[in-house]
Amino acid sequence: MNPVFKEAVLVMNLTRLVSLALAVVSIPWSSTVALAQARGEELKFVAIVTRHGVRPPTVSNDQINPYSAEPWPKWDVPPGYLTAHGRALMKLFGAYDRAQFARAGLFAPAGCADAGRVYFWADTDERTIETGHALVEGMLPGCTVEVHSAPAGTRDPLFNPVAAGVGHADPDLAVAAVSGRVGGHPEALLAAYRPALETMQQVLTAGKTVKQSLLELPVSLGPAAGGLVEMRGPLATASSLAEDFLLEYTNGMQGHDLGWGRLTESNLRQMMTLNLAFTDLTRRTTQIARTSASNLLSHVAKAMEQAVAGKAVPGALGKAGDRMLVIVGHDSNLSNIQGTLDLAWLLPGYQPNDTPPGGALVFELWRQPAGGQYSVRTYYTAQTLAQMRQAQPLTLDSPPAKATVFVPGCSTAKVGSPCDWNAFRHTIETSIAPAFVR
Repeated sequence: MNPVFKEAVLVMNLTRLVSLALAVVSIPWSSTVALAQARGEELKFVAIVTRHGVRPPTVSNDQINPYSAEPWPKWDVPPGYLTAHGRALMKLFGAYDRAQFARAGLFAPAGCADAGRVYFWADTDERTIETGHALVEGMLPGCTVEVHSAPAGTRDPLFNPVAAGVGHADPDLAVAAVSGRVGGHPEALLAAYRPALETMQQVLTAGKTVKQSLLELPVSLGPAAGGLVEMRGPLATASSLAEDFLLEYTNGMQGHDLGWGRLTESNLRQMMTLNLAFTDLTRRTTQIARTSASNLLSHVAKAMEQAVAGKAVPGALGKAGDRMLVIVGHDSNLSNIQGTLDLAWLLPGYQPNDTPPGGALVFELWRQPAGGQYSVRTYYTAQTLAQMRQAQPLTLDSPPAKATVFVPGCSTAKVGSPCDWNAFRHTIETSIAPAFVR
């Protein structure tokens, strides 16, 4: 073959492959559902692990006021509680879930016939329980659905197994794992993230003197009391304050209440890199993630196995015949799952691996028409910043942001990156730490 012609053919083939790859990546999630239905596949079960809705800071303003030149804004609910705006957002999300899963054939478009086929389990915090109720109100309005939870005042081993005494955690090993990721020099994080830290310092102080400068905080890394790792210093404190700014923004605050008039979407995104860097170290580090997420992942996998088997499976949440499991927890739970399974996602307008209020990791179980085999499609979804700030209705034509999630060890190159069910179950079983499963 003529070398020039051979090269032209090679370039043409590569161009086709790139075009095909781009086409696959750009296919919206609704189209993947349509393609699955066109092939005769049937959606049989959905497991959702979601973060609670918008809340105020979990500490009082007295604890964060020293970092700012002006007092932080007052909220209309106690620290850590679900706000009225947060409840409205989760109700919108519930209504959207009903619409999208009705389109996929999992639920009826309306009515309470499916109320007995969903199972909600929430952590014991007010914000998680009330988020569950808000999702029910949107998804199954007027229907009776219990939001299950552990007894009030207890540590639920599903969400916080270390505090609940599941297994025997090794804080020293967890500290060593984090220390290894920063070369044994946690103080070097100040220089690594100085531009974003200086942006936050400007928003906090506007150049004025404050009681406690963010950039002058002492740095330490060691075992946590009742937990695994405690990191202190500029990055740790900035992570929490960045989250507080995000909550102001997504709660729709205006004027002086929105970062004293200095918070914008642009500098918010820059400051959220601090939150994500801290989260990556303290929640996604494999040693920590497996200890913290194994119990939750095991129960999710058992619930999906129960849906495949069509009969009760020990360790499953819900009952045989259920069509949906909704677990309402925290951003820490989602980050722990990411670290355990080596997952990653990116939604428009957010930083990589962000877990904003109401964001959810979704596992869909599909049954194939020939032979009855099952596959799992995984995605992450969250309302955009604008959708949350403005409480925009979510519809099939105006959906929340979604990102297909590739599951290392089982995902394929097909549209939607599906996993064969047996390969998915094997991936879960080999990724989790059985010593931390109750």
